[in-house]
Amino acid sequence: MLIIGNGKLVTRDTQKPFFENGAVVIDGTKIAAVGVSADIKKAYPQAEFIDAKGGVIMPAFINTHEHIYSAMARGLSIKGYDPKGFLDILDGQWWTIDRHLTLEQTKYSALDTLIQSIRNGVTTVFDHHASFGHITDSLFTIADAAKETGIRACLCYEVSDRDGMDKAKESVMENANFIRYALKDDSDMLAGMMGMHAQFTISDETMELAAANKPEEVGYHIHVAEGIEDLHHCLQHYGKRIVDRLYDWNILGEKTLLGHCIYINPHEMDLIKDTNTMVVHNPESNMGNACGCPPTMELVHRGILTGLGTDGYTHDMTESFKVANVLHKHHLCDANAAWGEVPKMLFENNAVIANRYFKTPLGVLKEGAAGDVIVMDYNPPTYLDENNINGHILFGMTGHDVTTTVANGKVLMQDREIKVVDVEKVMAECRVESAKLWKSING
Repeated sequence: MLIIGNGKLVTRDTQKPFFENGAVVIDGTKIAAVGVSADIKKAYPQAEFIDAKGGVIMPAFINTHEHIYSAMARGLSIKGYDPKGFLDILDGQWWTIDRHLTLEQTKYSALDTLIQSIRNGVTTVFDHHASFGHITDSLFTIADAAKETGIRACLCYEVSDRDGMDKAKESVMENANFIRYALKDDSDMLAGMMGMHAQFTISDETMELAAANKPEEVGYHIHVAEGIEDLHHCLQHYGKRIVDRLYDWNILGEKTLLGHCIYINPHEMDLIKDTNTMVVHNPESNMGNACGCPPTMELVHRGILTGLGTDGYTHDMTESFKVANVLHKHHLCDANAAWGEVPKMLFENNAVIANRYFKTPLGVLKEGAAGDVIVMDYNPPTYLDENNINGHILFGMTGHDVTTTVANGKVLMQDREIKVVDVEKVMAECRVESAKLWKSING
């Protein structure tokens, strides 16, 4: 049994939202109680105690769109890379990287990403993977890394025709095999989806193959209208808009997650809403790739379940939170935009999205919820409670303030020390493998 206490406890539970000096008790993998620190310690005298030292205790973060395969891109300069638009960025950088990834490099990309997630207080990751250099067993390799690091992971492989039909078929089967494996796993820490790149790289033949091999219990994870080129392609080749094509292929639904959704119209929003399909916004990536600003505020206002991800651009959810806040204010020229919508996406909707794949309640500290807790080293000069915590996170905290990360009742990091893997050894191997990758790309 574990107690995390002596801190400002933010539960995200409307019944017991805040304790000035609070504590949370974890019994096994789930939360047993929350309350005042003194009362909790008295009620559970034999429990191990982690001292928050006056910091903020809160639910761990959830990242609903991550890209593990991008881990070894940091610092990489690709010869001849001079993108003139989004398609050049995809082919010149990201597809170039994933075409060269070996299985060993996927392993260490996963370990690095998940270590950084722990350091930033993220304990649940929805990853969208691509490694056309080695497809088969790539999801199982990432799953092994997730088990080793203690991270809850929903995984998929990026199906695409871009490197030919043989690899498209291999990608579909990697998804199908992993989904069946994850469905048999009873840990509530692994899940699988049918991953797809984007409709403009997926033929009708591949759509049919994916549908035929997808277990009915799961949905799809696909990029939608991230670039205007995706929309133009769909109109030119199929005479319809992207969401219409996905609807016709029965891809929409409550277990399907659509990434980005920048170039969609009100009709497509209606389809997404009517089918109870999920959307994930990745603000930093959209800005960095110069793709445009999605109508995210309208999606939230329409009641479409919209979450927040990082797209591999960062592993710090507070960073995405901050960027989304200013992006939509700037885009709409409305200083009142995003104050309520973006916190809802991060602190409420991400949990709802995650709980469509994981059974134990996430994103909240209450009895019966998952034992996913973080401690932030944050001692503000102003008053903090449940009513203004989002403002404190927005303007006062970063992922680097996380000192302790607990997932599923297991201490993954305490006092900034990773407990589950030998970080120095992993980083040394990452440097070896990344050097091999860079050499294979640039010669």
